[in-house]
Amino acid sequence: MNTTPDAAMTATGPGLLLHLAGPLQSWGERSQFNERDTAPFPTRSGIIGLLASALGRTRDQPVHDLARLSLTVRTDRPGVLLRDLHTVGGGLRGKDTVTTAEGKKRSGATATLLSHRYYLADAAFTAAVTGPHADAALLQDCARALQAPKWPPYLGRRSCPPEGPLLIGLLDQPLHHLVRLPLASRARSADGASVRVVFHGDQPLDRLPGAASGTDGADGTAPAGQINDDPLGFHPRTRSYRARARYQRTLTLPAIQCAGLGTAYLTTLADYLDQHTRHPERGLA
Repeated sequence: MNTTPDAAMTATGPGLLLHLAGPLQSWGERSQFNERDTAPFPTRSGIIGLLASALGRTRDQPVHDLARLSLTVRTDRPGVLLRDLHTVGGGLRGKDTVTTAEGKKRSGATATLLSHRYYLADAAFTAAVTGPHADAALLQDCARALQAPKWPPYLGRRSCPPEGPLLIGLLDQPLHHLVRLPLASRARSADGASVRVVFHGDQPLDRLPGAASGTDGADGTAPAGQINDDPLGFHPRTRSYRARARYQRTLTLPAIQCAGLGTAYLTTLADYLDQHTRHPERGLA
């Protein structure tokens, strides 16, 4: 396979490559009150929040600079959708039950609240966070923060810690490497010589090198839908998001990129970085 970066892939400056894997992940998309959903991939708001937390920013501090960055996600393992049922307030005395918005206490049949929370179990993603050359210093600050975060990082919710190092590295041609980095998955015998891998992005994905898969021939130039995950601020009382276009593309990649799980994946990843990058400083440890 050709490993020379495409001209379109060098238009941006260096970018962060992140390994997002853990027993559980949850990237809220339309969560409201007692229904806490998850998108099938890491969202912009989730990743920007992760970076802001690592940098030590409080919820009332602006994230306009981080919101300039672009996110492209590769699905190594889609995981399994898991629903968790929570109950709150059941079996308690009236004065100890859940307080309503009016400051009163719930009673009778309304004393117990049910909450449905959705997670991705055993999922793994590789993400590229990119920006123009003018944001190189910001990306360097983020890389240092991910190596020594101010607050513990999590994958969408506090109950979802990552299983290992988040930062793969701060690399030139990040989208070039996003396509070619080892996959955190096992190749199935039925996959043959190639595997189909789904990419999601907030920008058109026709810049990704590789052969498109699927009968529709989609090259990622047209939006596949919309998602309300572009954060304007994280303050608890004024938290708000705006909608943005969601791009999707499926590429056919060599099955040999499937590097397995655990230490097998990390060893193959380290070997790739030694062979294909010129940066001695890497986030992988």
